[in-house]
Amino acid sequence: MKKILNISLVALVSLLVFSCADENSPNFQYMPNMYEPVGYETYGEYDIFEGQQEAMLPAEGSIPRGWQPYDYENTTEGLELAKVALKNPLPVTDENLAAGAQLYTIYCAVCHGDKGDGQGILAQREKFLGIPSYAAEGRVITEGGVYHVQMYGLNTMGSYASQTNEKERWQITQHVMNLTAQLKGEPLLEPKKQDTLNDMIEVLNENISEEDTPLDTETLEETN
Repeated sequence: MKKILNISLVALVSLLVFSCADENSPNFQYMPNMYEPVGYETYGEYDIFEGQQEAMLPAEGSIPRGWQPYDYENTTEGLELAKVALKNPLPVTDENLAAGAQLYTIYCAVCHGDKGDGQGILAQREKFLGIPSYAAEGRVITEGGVYHVQMYGLNTMGSYASQTNEKERWQITQHVMNLTAQLKGEPLLEPKKQDTLNDMIEVLNENISEEDTPLDTETLEETN
């Protein structure tokens, strides 16, 4: 009888202990900081940091995540070099051209105008004067020059490096080159036929069933 009572008592105590356990809160924390990290206020003062200042400058030579170094200096020489040597790495596609047109409308048209003729709404209201057309006599517009000016700004135009990323600046550049060509009556940048076929094939293959044979360029050309 006494043995049964002892077993029952142990079982009852064990039941009480396990019923109070929480899977999300371990009973024993051998390294508390692994479970409960210390939160620091951005501009707080803490002894663990140099000068007790939590907000510090990045280490010298560090590069922000997703940022690509730009090798052309913010000088007249840097601009002239970019005009000659810097080329647009993006392919000319319908997607890039459409994105470039949309971004141009957001960031550029207010001054440069929807057509690139320098007659944006701010120019018409005389908030900024002397905005030249992309087709102005003696003006040389190149891909590298357009990108460089977006990076650093020029004259009264400020930099747009903080508002746009690298891809977006190149997309805007494609649109600017097309506006320039249109003003001058020159051929526009257009997607190559092969690129258009590849895009069509990719869309079609995404919508066919697993039993069907995937399309390729030769098959599509034969059907036409």
